[in-house]
Amino acid sequence: MEHKLELPQGTIRVYEQGDGPILLFVHGLLVSHTLWELVTERLAERHRCVAIDLPLGAHREPMRPDADLSPPGVAAMIAGVMDQLDLRDVVLVGNDTGGALCQLVVASHPERLAGLVLTTCDAYEHFPPPFVKPFTWLGRAPRIGDVLLRAGRFAPVREGLLAPVNKRRSAERNRAWVAPLEDAGVRRDVLRFMAEVDSSHTVAAAPALREFGRPALVVWSRGDRIFPLSDAKRLAADLSAPLEVVDDTRTFIPLDQPGRLAELIENFVAERVAVSA
Repeated sequence: MEHKLELPQGTIRVYEQGDGPILLFVHGLLVSHTLWELVTERLAERHRCVAIDLPLGAHREPMRPDADLSPPGVAAMIAGVMDQLDLRDVVLVGNDTGGALCQLVVASHPERLAGLVLTTCDAYEHFPPPFVKPFTWLGRAPRIGDVLLRAGRFAPVREGLLAPVNKRRSAERNRAWVAPLEDAGVRRDVLRFMAEVDSSHTVAAAPALREFGRPALVVWSRGDRIFPLSDAKRLAADLSAPLEVVDDTRTFIPLDQPGRLAELIENFVAERVAVSA
């Protein structure tokens, strides 16, 4: 089921399926809720799966011009979705940039959370990670950034951006991710977010991870090209969480190994979150 929510920052599209314990899925930069579609279709039989399109470049409706699109502002939007839908005892699941946003939700808006799953993502001093850091200047040079974002409509550019993070790519899905960038408002939104990405946000959130006190799980790609395993170990230690390392995948575990990730999430909810509740 697809529906829209009106938040102070603008219109957010929400996609729901299934019934049961609530899982809220958070995507990263330049992708949409479809990052999670192969996982949610496996979990929806026994879980209420909620995925959202955040204003990170693949959203279809620009936010209001005065919207706070900093990482804390987008984390507040995630909290706003939980409030508007009255979601309680939520297991928050994030990947890539979305994992950093989940950490900010834990730091500032933890009230509705029952658990946390972080899969290969930004953390600590790596927000953004070194591989991506050269691109963040685009947010501070919006005219150049605007031109380069529009170049995503060319297949070689898309391939170059996605190959390091997604092993099993879908041309159709990839085209759908870049299509919204034809809208100048969408490009404005993502550039405003990129201009505010800074490790000070994730470093400041670290104490809240140690104090979270609810079940958590960390799932990482073995030998990931962008996010170091050392960050996964730090996250697992701070969250008192088990660490699962997955083979044959790049950063986008939800697309490269959806079956394995769905299994890990399902077991986590059944064995740790439900028991804790």
